[in-house]
Amino acid sequence: MPGKLYIVGTPIGNLEDITLRALRILQEVDLIACEDTRRTRQLLARYNLSKPLVSYHAHNERERTEWLLSRLRAGESIALLSDAGMPAISDPGCVLIQGAIAEGIPVVPIPGPSAVTTALVVSGLPTDRYTFAGFLPRKRSERRAVLESLRGLPGTLVLFEAPHRLVQTLQDLLEVLGDRRIALARELTKVHEEVLRGRISEVLSRLEHDQVRGEITLVVEGSGERQEVDRQAAREHLERLLAEGVPTKAAVKEISRSYGLPRREVFAWAVGRLASGQEGESDEVP
Repeated sequence: MPGKLYIVGTPIGNLEDITLRALRILQEVDLIACEDTRRTRQLLARYNLSKPLVSYHAHNERERTEWLLSRLRAGESIALLSDAGMPAISDPGCVLIQGAIAEGIPVVPIPGPSAVTTALVVSGLPTDRYTFAGFLPRKRSERRAVLESLRGLPGTLVLFEAPHRLVQTLQDLLEVLGDRRIALARELTKVHEEVLRGRISEVLSRLEHDQVRGEITLVVEGSGERQEVDRQAAREHLERLLAEGVPTKAAVKEISRSYGLPRREVFAWAVGRLASGQEGESDEVP
């Protein structure tokens, strides 16, 4: 009779956030497959637990899956852990879970903390509908393409991002989605936990001169939660700014910020105005 594969949620920061059930399962299983054995040893030591550990991460996931499945077939029970939160959520685990399911091996979820839901409930944004988009692509063109695909979704968006790409990603969010409300959750449940709330432009202005560190979750207002934008009023406002001699780039930025419109859409209006022969100063795409 095969063993069981337990998907165990672990703390995202504060080690006290582990459940009693998770501690019991970690004590009972034959083996723990974890993303980083050093991190998992710290958790086990905190609760005086000792179990055999084997690494299971993005670089050995494929090759190690078959070995773990053979142990499960032999009747052993295995706990799958990531460094923080629920395994397989932007972390390794999916391949092993799929393999176990395909072979009829029981897969048992042990719920635990998640940066996604933790950031969502503390954001102050609507929680009835949301889309988790994980980590956005590193390449700017690919990142903007993904954001374009998410732009029309009515529910709140939840994203992960690395500190060194945060400002670039926020700039792309502003230009593609418009100046939506946002919550930037950093180091959740840890000593330096921080949540910045406001419009994207406001949060950006607070970050531009600061070096951001730690694990970051972004929660972004969905398109369906915003009031319908009066595009006619926005276009007329743009016309006035350009007629007054305001540079195209500055005018587009102002309209995008004031009306919550994507900069590319506003810039297209400005280009159309110039193409129609009206006066105005040309500029590069903002």
